[in-house]
Amino acid sequence: MTTAPRTDAVFDLDALLTPEEREWQQRARAFAQERILPVIDEDFERGYFRRELIAELGDAGFLGMHLRGYGCAGAGAVSYGLACLELEAGDSGWRTFVSVQGSLAMSAIAKYGSEQQKQQWLPRMAAGDAVGCFALTEPQGGSDPAAMTTTARRDGDGWVIDGAKRWIGLASLADVAVVWARVDDPAFGEGGRAVRGFLVPTTTPGFTATPITGKLSMRASVQCDVALEAVRLDADAMLPGAEGLSGPFGCLNEARYGIVWGAMGAARSCLEAALERSTSREVFGRPIGANQLTQAKLADMLLEVEKGILLALHLGRLKERGALTPAQISVGKLNSVREALAIAHQARTILGGDGITDAYPVMRHAANLESVRTYEGTDEIHQLILGRALTGLDAF
Repeated sequence: MTTAPRTDAVFDLDALLTPEEREWQQRARAFAQERILPVIDEDFERGYFRRELIAELGDAGFLGMHLRGYGCAGAGAVSYGLACLELEAGDSGWRTFVSVQGSLAMSAIAKYGSEQQKQQWLPRMAAGDAVGCFALTEPQGGSDPAAMTTTARRDGDGWVIDGAKRWIGLASLADVAVVWARVDDPAFGEGGRAVRGFLVPTTTPGFTATPITGKLSMRASVQCDVALEAVRLDADAMLPGAEGLSGPFGCLNEARYGIVWGAMGAARSCLEAALERSTSREVFGRPIGANQLTQAKLADMLLEVEKGILLALHLGRLKERGALTPAQISVGKLNSVREALAIAHQARTILGGDGITDAYPVMRHAANLESVRTYEGTDEIHQLILGRALTGLDAF
């Protein structure tokens, strides 16, 4: 069994979990400690994605672990959340991989795909033998998917897709892309209902994925620009069960749920680094952790980690009952990322100058969390979702 964080001495999370949930958490914690942490600083520095870990994640059952059948583990929502927490305590990029693969690409196929599509892709993706991506965001912005310009038009018995996507995780590594496009066909409705999803094998002529360079965040992960130029597909490439924007939003809510947990993993890692430094670094003849101001910072950080995890646990129990709403997910995503960033910044002050080096994970987590804050809905989008839930008035 892997070593529990020292913060567990105050926060007895295990008492609130089932044995199965604790086993999933321990499995994810071991993976992060043994396979991610020994290499992540080098990978972040080099901007390198360690593709060989994909099959290991599949072997451990983490890919699409919340889905049932087709080689997926069928784990509960809380188990999945705990895995996200532990993987992001290693690095946001690896929780993001599990999220893109499982909560976005695999969930889209599982929720909306035909039986043939599920049989073709889900077992291979669960095993890590195939990688998927989720192509929704476009170069002009991701907050208004109803304004997407990517189109799919009828051509004989098939489809032709043209357009562009940006910030698409895993696209250059993927075997299949879930591409969302506006259908130019009256048979599929008008306005938002014309948005449909398509499974696009990435070897299809006209599909090009180019990794985005110059990133100062998520450097051990892969995000891409995607060009779709006269991409010709068979008629059965469309996801039959996804109609309108409810299709991609249903997947986004799955990913947002994982972030609620994952961001708290990054926050806990920062708190642990600050806690260790507070007892090992001496100034004015005693450990800095013996000073009241330092203890106050540590206490405040622990308070927000505990509150964030308890909120995530509450949302997980709601999800398992089928009672979780999009507004509740927005509460979690907004709170977890906002507080995780605040904790990272506070932890850095305890680490002093050394906190900006890779001797500690805090600056890496802080940089990554800036991306997590933006994707799957910015702070502002989630504030507007909650504002609408409170007032009944749409301010979008």
